[in-house]
Amino acid sequence: MTDYNFNYSKLTGKIVEVFGSQREYAKFMGWAERTASDKLNNKAQYKQNEVMKTLCALGLSTDDIPTYFFTINAQKHEVSTGGDIE
Repeated sequence: MTDYNFNYSKLTGKIVEVFGSQREYAKFMGWAERTASDKLNNKAQYKQNEVMKTLCALGLSTDDIPTYFFTINAQKHEVSTGGDIE
């Protein structure tokens, strides 16, 4: 099983640039501010429709998905192979 920890710093910066705050982004998404915080801090996952709504709101394209939603924090990326590697 693979456990990924994503780096949303670029996304967070773009959210603040466009919305002015994470709070305003959460309102736009129809979330509590805590929900936005949880998603941006790897405590909850984005759903596909939330990714698309966010892209549109931020003026981004689907080509930007890897950069904004799938940048992995290398220091927290752990891969379990289910056995020993020799």
